[in-house]
Amino acid sequence: MSNLSGRLKKLVLGISPSQATVARRGFEIRDPALRARLEKVGVTFILGYNLALEARSVDELGVTLDSVGLEWRGFAYEGAAMALALLDFFTLARAERLGRFLRESGDRHRYMVHVGAGWAMARVPLSTGITLRPLDPMLKWLAIDGLGFHEGYFHWPRYCTGTETGKRPAGYGARAFDQGLGRSLWFVKGGDVGAISRSISKFSEARLADLWSGIGLACAYAGAVSFDHLNELKTAAGRYRTSLAQGAAFAAKARERAGNQTAHTENACQIFCRTSASGAAAITDAALNELKAALNDSKDDSETPRYEAWRRRIAAALAEGGIIPQPTFEEREALLI
Repeated sequence: MSNLSGRLKKLVLGISPSQATVARRGFEIRDPALRARLEKVGVTFILGYNLALEARSVDELGVTLDSVGLEWRGFAYEGAAMALALLDFFTLARAERLGRFLRESGDRHRYMVHVGAGWAMARVPLSTGITLRPLDPMLKWLAIDGLGFHEGYFHWPRYCTGTETGKRPAGYGARAFDQGLGRSLWFVKGGDVGAISRSISKFSEARLADLWSGIGLACAYAGAVSFDHLNELKTAAGRYRTSLAQGAAFAAKARERAGNQTAHTENACQIFCRTSASGAAAITDAALNELKAALNDSKDDSETPRYEAWRRRIAAALAEGGIIPQPTFEEREALLI
């Protein structure tokens, strides 16, 4: 019965790997190697998603996901989280699957699990409360990032002018959404620096820091490009190079926690952050520890969520430590918008 149930769930909710092909998505990726790499990211995400639909238990799922190649494993966990969030919604299971997954086998990939849960929000109306309930109170914003990535990945023409709000939430959620939208742009434009710059230029000034942060995260986590390409991207980011570096530091921490560090993450951190991937990850840890001490474990501030305060501290540490050029007063103000 369990196997039959899994097959039925896959029949109803399953996603075909063809959904991740560049041809199906209509992405503009000229570099064949990068095209193949970004397609594999999508296919691995879908693999994890479908495996979660078929798994008889969360424990079994963790074992299966750990058979995926180490470099790609985080994407499989991300996809699995989306499936578990959807199953919790449809079965009214009080988010037990996703919550247990996050506490157990998904813990090492907790950043990717939070992002993957956000994909479910895009597929099911009014699911936000159920999806967010089992998530970390600070990292829940990564789920909104996941929502933004989903919307850009599947519906970029809807958002490309910078004027259509679509599923972009109000309040701080809009900023988390834009980080995910920026991540999707790395895929949509296939890492083409010129195309990325032209696309971002259509958005309002207030949104640029978050978009560049997302690009830094996607580039550093998904990779892989040459040092020349990375330097070109850093130059294109201009006054938002601090945001680009902050996104790369997030990627470094996510991979360090999961134990799946890669050369392309190292390269991105060397260029964007002017430190190693382990050094960038350490900066995120130090910023979080300082934040906890400063807030003394107080509740999240609705005006400045703890997640945003963490991002600001990371950006400030990267700048003030001399790791990247010190921003001007105007650039600092842009980071705090």
